[in-house]
Amino acid sequence: MLPNLFRTTAFKLTAVYLVVFAVFAGVLLGYVAWNAKRLLDDQIRSTIDAEIQGLAEQQRLGGMRRLVNVIERRSRAPGASLYLVTTPVGERVAGNVEALPPGTLDRPGESEIEYARSSEAVDRPNRAIVRVFVLPGGFRLLVGRDVEERDRLGIVIRRAAGWSLLLVFVLGCFASWFVARRVLKRIDGMTDTTQTIMAGDLKGRLAIAGTGDELDRLALNLNAMLDRIGELMAGMQQVSDNIAHDLKTPLTRLRNRAEEALRTATSPDQLRAALDGSIDEADNLIRIFNALLMIARLETGRVQDSMDRLDLSEIVSGMAELYEPLAEEAGLSLVTAVAPGLRVEGNRELIGQALANLIDNALKYGQPAAGGQGEVRVSANARDGEIELSVADNGPGIPEQDRGRVLDRFVRLDASRSKPGFGLGLSLAAGVVRLHGGQMRLEDNAPGLRVVITLPASEQRAEQAGPVDAKPVDTLGSRPLPAST
Repeated sequence: MLPNLFRTTAFKLTAVYLVVFAVFAGVLLGYVAWNAKRLLDDQIRSTIDAEIQGLAEQQRLGGMRRLVNVIERRSRAPGASLYLVTTPVGERVAGNVEALPPGTLDRPGESEIEYARSSEAVDRPNRAIVRVFVLPGGFRLLVGRDVEERDRLGIVIRRAAGWSLLLVFVLGCFASWFVARRVLKRIDGMTDTTQTIMAGDLKGRLAIAGTGDELDRLALNLNAMLDRIGELMAGMQQVSDNIAHDLKTPLTRLRNRAEEALRTATSPDQLRAALDGSIDEADNLIRIFNALLMIARLETGRVQDSMDRLDLSEIVSGMAELYEPLAEEAGLSLVTAVAPGLRVEGNRELIGQALANLIDNALKYGQPAAGGQGEVRVSANARDGEIELSVADNGPGIPEQDRGRVLDRFVRLDASRSKPGFGLGLSLAAGVVRLHGGQMRLEDNAPGLRVVITLPASEQRAEQAGPVDAKPVDTLGSRPLPAST
């Protein structure tokens, strides 16, 4: 457990912060100590200056004899400054200094030296700031002040700095251990959960502490990813089941027709008819696999490089006109309401395929349950910076509880399979919409179903489109390729 703590990012970051703080605190304490020493040195020099001025005044009034008497009297006072008067050859005349470093009196001016006040204290020298003057007749005068208080303050500051840094180090190590232990505990919990998930339990989710920190955000994103993976796994299982169910029938028909042709055909025309039927079944299978491949490409986003700026109004109008003959054959009225100048960034073929699937579904399931003339309405307009495209019919519609399920692959609400198709049209359309950064929702058209697609507009339209009157589209007389996947 302890080695793991030392390897955690939290412990390393806390240790780095601790070192940075210790360096900063050391620099700050050093700066304080330096300024305190400088301040005390200035005070000592001021005291020495005052002493010198007083002694100079005494010498001026009474000469050398008076100066010596004043120094003898001041030297005996408690807490006195340092005084020393010597002859030109270095013999002591008066003062309270017993020992000095050699050559001190030969260097006039200020210096910091070691000294002893008496012969008993020569082995334990003190330090002082002194000034040396040459008096008339070659006599030497030394005036100084002990720096013991300054040294004691330095010792106090160094001791305080040492204990402070030690305390910071101890508390920092404890804080690092505490923080790393809490983080490691959560990380270990996440690790245990992920190991459970990797073992096959896809229902496991990472725990959320509720603090909203980075680990919570990571857990939320990972849980969302696991939810998506679970959905994809469930979808794969469902697709596998549906493929086995929906492809079994056309493959069986294909085999039976080939077998029947081999057994019963007696002429080239009969063999040709059997081959034509087999080719139709093979085409249906190819369409299914093409749709599955297209959905897979949409989900992986591998077609985003082929995006262009498109005129959606022209695409919708052209597709509606293309499906007009099929609408007439189905006994339905195809009506459009398309605003001009609608532009999006997208893939023309994919958008056209998605719209074709929606119109094809509306034509297949748009007959009113009560009979009468049904209507399929295709509309497109701009709204709040987005483009809204809808396809509505008057058929039985889709129950609200099934509207999310029908967007999955191979899902068909027609249990009898009486209508052509394999349940891939809405799934492919939803994939196209997601690829283009839009949304697709299913609504009640009262009666019927209304599929609404919203796509981001590439730019504001050059002209503001007014209300568009709904009108039947003109017939082009051509039939589109089947889109009944």
